[in-house]
Amino acid sequence: MHIWVDADACPVVIKEILFRAAERTKLPLTLVANQWLKTPPLPNIRSVQVPKGFDVADKHIADQVEAGDLVITADIPLAAAVVDKGATAINPRGERYTPENIRQALDLRNFMESLRNSGVETGGPPAFSQADRQAFANSLDRLLAKR
Repeated sequence: MHIWVDADACPVVIKEILFRAAERTKLPLTLVANQWLKTPPLPNIRSVQVPKGFDVADKHIADQVEAGDLVITADIPLAAAVVDKGATAINPRGERYTPENIRQALDLRNFMESLRNSGVETGGPPAFSQADRQAFANSLDRLLAKR
């Protein structure tokens, strides 16, 4: 299992949880972003800086991910691509995307995007909370224990 992180918008606290998990499990962890990211000096943790551009980091992850890998992303289209390849995707709030729920999540995302494009104010997600951090850590621990 390789852990991939869509790191441009990933909260720092989630990256810290992932660093500790990678250190503990010795699993490879790769953060992908269009900016330079500092990572701990461990041989199994690295960052990849991709060129700036729309969905460049997402495309890099989708091209590299393999069945059995784990991807951390809040991007629903990337999660759909990951699930289609037989990998697992969870968002920074600990919600897991599966073959059973990804199409519904993608449809909802597309609907909300069409509302925003037509000028409707939809608001954003709630602020990241301690409960979100704990939900992510619990979800990650369950997935790592299953491997």
